Amino acid sequence: MNILILKLILAPVIIGSASLAGRRWGSAVSGWIVGMPLTSGPIIFILAISHDAAFAANAALGVISGGLSLVAYALTYAWLATRFRWQVTLIGSLLVFIISVAVLQNFIFPLIPIFIAVCAALLIGIRLMPKDAVIEGTETEPSRWDIPARILIGTSFILLLTGIAPFIGPRLTGLLTTIPLYVTIMGIFAQRHQGPTAAARLFRGLLYGMFAFTGFFITLGLLLERTSIAAAFLSATLMALIIQGCSLFVLRQAHRKI
Repeated sequence: MNILILKLILAPVIIGSASLAGRRWGSAVSGWIVGMPLTSGPIIFILAISHDAAFAANAALGVISGGLSLVAYALTYAWLATRFRWQVTLIGSLLVFIISVAVLQNFIFPLIPIFIAVCAALLIGIRLMPKDAVIEGTETEPSRWDIPARILIGTSFILLLTGIAPFIGPRLTGLLTTIPLYVTIMGIFAQRHQGPTAAARLFRGLLYGMFAFTGFFITLGLLLERTSIAAAFLSATLMALIIQGCSLFVLRQAHRKI
């Protein structure tokens, strides 16, 4: 129940703030924001309190492993958006995500190797993203119901996913914590209103933001069973903030060169 309440509170805040940031600074910044562990972090914190450090550490390992699925999803969506409408793009990218999660569910990787693998996947993913271009001239002004609609859709998905979580086990729960809920909603709106270039910028920003995600969970994985819960989460949060600041600088420099 605590996790459900937490998600229901965070969903409107995350989607609303990221959407407003996207209007102000562009799609890439929206993706960068949702790349942070804004929901997965609190979920692991609650697991650590309600269970024990070992249980939370195993869940954190599942979360960081799920980063590979998220990279595959982002690349698939960005490329499919260059050729198809959002319906086909969404189905294809979700299918890739589901297949990735199904494969990863059958393997348990040590913490350090999976951390290195996710970081390498992020670098490769950024490199393989579609080339940027000028935003299409067909851009339309979003209606006043644009952001409330995103919040409503996101909250509905949160209710569904939280309802099935107790039946799928801790490792799969960790993997599914990376379900690209928020970025999918924003990706659909970006593609519909501004075209595939805006969608690609959104997912490129997501990949840059995910370096903080990986830094957060590698720190948790290393410290949860070696120190107090408070110290582990404070250290992980500090690490994520440092990495996030660096990734924002790199992201802005990259877009200035385009």
